[in-house]
Amino acid sequence: MPVNPDYAGRAYPPAGPYDITREQIAAFADAVGATGAAHRDPEAARALGHADVVAPPTFAVRLAQQCEAQLVQDPGAGIDFSRVVHGQEGFTHHRPIVAGDVLTGTLHVDTMREAGGHGMVATRVELADTAGEPVTTVTSTIVVRGAGR
Repeated sequence: MPVNPDYAGRAYPPAGPYDITREQIAAFADAVGATGAAHRDPEAARALGHADVVAPPTFAVRLAQQCEAQLVQDPGAGIDFSRVVHGQEGFTHHRPIVAGDVLTGTLHVDTMREAGGHGMVATRVELADTAGEPVTTVTSTIVVRGAGR
């Protein structure tokens, strides 16, 4: 089944809330090899002007992927996750993510189309804090390999 182009322009309800903890940030920093003290030590983070430990820039992908699951698991979208190849990821940070944040994410399906026998899906997740202020915008493109490829 090809991806459903009628999903382009769709927005899903906000997902979350996601409580951001020091432990999550430290574990992610370890996983990506981010060695800065501000990812683990609240005093080091405060010395840099942050309220608490600060997440590495790519930490937002953890939350974005949870939001994107709404689309991937939607049977009408036509996405066979076993055939998905990651194409591109981008981040626009409106402010850093820090421990103590409580964030929600709203998934937008920017484009869904077929190209060369493959599905091309571009999404955007807008992460916001409890006041509704923007924190990070995560853009992603996945390729759903066509049958027999």
